[in-house]
Amino acid sequence: MYYDEDYLDYDGSRLKFECEGSALRRATKSNPRIYPCPTCGEPNRLTAKDVARGYQCDECADIAEGKW
Repeated sequence: MYYDEDYLDYDGSRLKFECEGSALRRATKSNPRIYPCPTCGEPNRLTAKDVARGYQCDECADIAEGKW
């Protein structure tokens, strides 16, 4: 099956987000949420795929975007 590039992750797998409105990747056995947020320092907020993209946790992203 073919997916448009917008629906593929960098490794060619189909994108799976943590929740609607989040850029964070869903935690799985092969991509566990074990890394701290670089902004707030809270542990276990990001997966390796999130870290590779330079993301921060959803709460910090919401604050940065003025949603809080």
